[in-house]
This record gives sequence, C-alpha cells and structure tokens, in this order.
Amino acid sequence: MKMNMKNVIRKAEPRDISRIAEILVFTKRIKYRSIFHNDEYSFNELQVVKVIDEFMDSELLDKVWVFDDGIVKGMIHLEGNEISELYVDYFFWKQGIGAKLVEFAIEKHNSRFLWTLEKNKDAIRFYEAHNFKLNGKRQLEEGTPEYIVMLERD
Repeated sequence: MKMNMKNVIRKAEPRDISRIAEILVFTKRIKYRSIFHNDEYSFNELQVVKVIDEFMDSELLDKVWVFDDGIVKGMIHLEGNEISELYVDYFFWKQGIGAKLVEFAIEKHNSRFLWTLEKNKDAIRFYEAHNFKLNGKRQLEEGTPEYIVMLERD
C-alpha cells in the first residue's frame, strides 16, 4: 500500500540529524568506495555518530534542506549559490527525489554551480540532465589523489 503524502522539501531540523547522517554515510560508502578504494575511511572514519557530532557542533544544519514525505529520503546542503552536497537514501533512488532537490536549489536559492568527483559519472549525467554543464575547471579533492570537476548553469 502506497502512502499518498505530499512531497515536501523543508529546512532540516535537529530531529533530522540522525537520518541525515545515515543517508550521508551509506550513500558515500556506496558511491565512493569504488572510487577511493579506502576501506579505512569508508568503515572507520565515516561513521554515523561522527557525522551526527559534526552537525551538532556546527551551524551546518542551517544550510541543509530535506526531502520529507513522512520519511526523510534525501538532503541537500547549499552554500550561497553552490550545491555543496546532495544525497538520496539508496533505498529511494530513481524516484525523482534528487531531481526535486535540484529544482528546489535552482528555483529557491538560485544555485548556479557545484563540484563533483570526476569519476562519479552518474552524478555528472544527473546534473547535466538538470542543465548543469562541465566548465573545464578541475582540481584535486583535498587529501586524495582524485579530481573534482565543476559544473555550472548558464
């Protein structure tokens, strides 16, 4: 039975922190482990409790919005007109949640650019489908041998 609740993107609240941390940790493990090949980071450094602590000890939550239709299924972190992070819980991929979060960022926050890992071809295709284009800028991701690339909207 499918619930027919309104899809809502709202400002993240302290009660969302543990759910946001779960989404961040598990999605990063799924998407980045094959790129970085660093199990020490993926399973020792990247921990739900550490992410929760990071949110509790900073003003990061003020820059995060969540997709919540009764369950927090995705999150977007905006810094000015940059999309800093966008993650959707793996169990809810391919349901249009990421698209709704990107559209929200563009329409409500005038988001113009973002950086993503050069090897994250799925993310690049996703953002290109939302009219972001690679602009030729690339740089090393801090502390790694991997490059990040910039995509921006006209």
